[in-house]
Amino acid sequence: MAKKKATKKVAKKATKKATKKVAKKATKKVAKKATKKAAPKATKKVVAKATKKAAAPKVKVKRKPNPAFMKALTPSKELAVVVGAAPLPRTQVVKKIWDYIKKNNLQNPKNKRNILADGNLKQIFGKSEITMFELASIVGKHLK
Repeated sequence: MAKKKATKKVAKKATKKATKKVAKKATKKVAKKATKKAAPKATKKVVAKATKKAAAPKVKVKRKPNPAFMKALTPSKELAVVVGAAPLPRTQVVKKIWDYIKKNNLQNPKNKRNILADGNLKQIFGKSEITMFELASIVGKHLK
């Protein structure tokens, strides 16, 4: 019987040691996994900051306008009264019309998106009031 008790004690001690070892290994594994997961994120941030500092500043490239918009077109007689008879690109025609509208205070005071037509603009628009969104399509009809 004494032998049985002694072997039981030895077995208990061995299992206690084994469970402690297993627990230590498990905690080490968990700690390793946690550091592995955290380390790449931290290094990515550090690397990203370093590359931002090291990267040369981007040189801005000047935009090239679409050649179709820059083609000089001849305005009709009605439009020539407002913008002049010389051939102009569409963009400049619209700009000159807006200059005329602002100079003569032709925006609707209640709704600034609407343009009130005076004698010259009424010939171009065909009606007494248009929205600013209609302006480009109406102007396009008066350019050749």
